Amino acid sequence: MPEVDAGERDAVLHAVSSAVLAVTRHLSAREVLQVIVRSASRLLDARYAALGVPDDQGAFAQFVAEGISDEQWEAIGPTPRQHGMLGAMLRDGAPVRLPDLRRDPRFEWWPKAHPVMKDFLGVPILDGDQILGIIFLANKRTPGGFTAADEELLTLFAAHAAIALINARLYERSRELTVIEERTRMARELHDAVTQKLFSLRLTARAASALLESDPARAARELDQVQRLAGEALAELRAVIVELRPAELDRHGLIETLRKHVALLDRLHPVRLSFTFEGEPPTDLPPAAEVAVLRVAQEALHNALRHAESCEITVTLTHDRPRLVLEIADDGKGFDLTDAESRGLGLASMRDRAESACGSLDITPNPHGGTAVRLVVPL
Repeated sequence: MPEVDAGERDAVLHAVSSAVLAVTRHLSAREVLQVIVRSASRLLDARYAALGVPDDQGAFAQFVAEGISDEQWEAIGPTPRQHGMLGAMLRDGAPVRLPDLRRDPRFEWWPKAHPVMKDFLGVPILDGDQILGIIFLANKRTPGGFTAADEELLTLFAAHAAIALINARLYERSRELTVIEERTRMARELHDAVTQKLFSLRLTARAASALLESDPARAARELDQVQRLAGEALAELRAVIVELRPAELDRHGLIETLRKHVALLDRLHPVRLSFTFEGEPPTDLPPAAEVAVLRVAQEALHNALRHAESCEITVTLTHDRPRLVLEIADDGKGFDLTDAESRGLGLASMRDRAESACGSLDITPNPHGGTAVRLVVPL
């Protein structure tokens, strides 16, 4: 097998460094997989690339691909199971390089909407004897298919990618532990601060009730105390709630959390909902920006589903450096912005969320029907 030259090794190290940096920049494990797949695709000039992490039920716990649009994925259907060539690679743990995947006896079938793949190169991602996943490329853009040098290059890449994948898993586990610890701390805060305030409030209200007839003046003073305690309890509760961060963001990251939320609403409502992400996955999102984008999206979708009477709602998240842009548009009946503000459709909350992330919020009603909500958050 030919040796990989110094330039190619540098390309591998540069590609892997992107995946390693993705971990240090707090991306979710899935986003790290996407960085790895994209880097491998560019490294070897392949039209299609994919990476699958197997589970224990004969399927894949995670499966990401490059070169296939969201629409194609939807038409293809569920994540593949461990059969055919993918199953063989997981069993054998060895590289596979083929001039035409379809002619190999291990190949079984594709879903109808699956793109046609011919030349094929796949290697396992190993941690010792354990197969962490498999990465494969198909349809090399350069004529002639994949070479022995390509196989060695991808094997070298996979060995380094294993480090990024292991680190991403460790980081997610540590982050989950941090979330558990933080929620335990907040539970203590609620118990120690708010619960005690509410207990005092209840006792004071009971005393005021007992004094209403016998000592109205003192009862009035007790009611003033009730009002003060209620205000303090509300302030304490708000302080705790502000610190809460949706657990989904820590598990999946912003992009995947939005995608899952939109997919759930699409299943629950007759309105067609779709999510699109454009640009490179952001690697350095401040927590405040993530929470603001998610909460504005949830509020805007709630308003659209409840009031717009639309047939279709689109959600688009764009990483347009150096900013993040969220756009939610519907084709409904539209509304008068002044009237909407007065009716309290959560617009004040959305504006507060935007300001908390130093961003801006624009709501544009269309006189011919439909509304667009646009949030811009600087990074």
